[in-house]
Amino acid sequence: MKIASLKRNRSAAFVKDCRGATAVEFALVAAPFIALLIAILQTFLVFFAQELLEAVVQQSSRQILTGQTQSQQATQAAFRQTVCNQVVVLFSCPKIMVDVRVATSWSSADTSAPVLTYDGQGNALTTWQQFNPGNAGDIVVVRVIYLWPVFLGPLGFNLSNQPNNTRMILATAAFQNEPSS
Repeated sequence: MKIASLKRNRSAAFVKDCRGATAVEFALVAAPFIALLIAILQTFLVFFAQELLEAVVQQSSRQILTGQTQSQQATQAAFRQTVCNQVVVLFSCPKIMVDVRVATSWSSADTSAPVLTYDGQGNALTTWQQFNPGNAGDIVVVRVIYLWPVFLGPLGFNLSNQPNNTRMILATAAFQNEPSS
């Protein structure tokens, strides 16, 4: 009888003891809180990079729109460098893909994301890219693509939409070149 009563007293004392309650409560709340912070941070970075790329493509495309690119006979590499010069902080310049095409009409202008193919090492193949800035009055579509690396978040949160844990960020500008004066 004495042993049973001693066990009850210890159980009651354990239940009433609150010395580690804060640590246990924090441990229960900390994991979901940290997971949420990581998800918010990663989402912020992806959307910030998307908006930055959109702004850079709009700004860089003005060189084609105004005929500067055509008069300088700039190449695809030169135009990519123009884009690169404005996004040095967040993007790795060699991974920026640029596609500039002339469309015969507004309805035929392709502003969709290309389907990327990959080599055996997981690198995106760039054979689909073109560089044709057109002439005065031409309808031009500029697409700039970057494969943003994402990491798998806790609780299965995943922003990747491409292989190798990357997310395709696409910025597009469609415009009609200014007439020559």
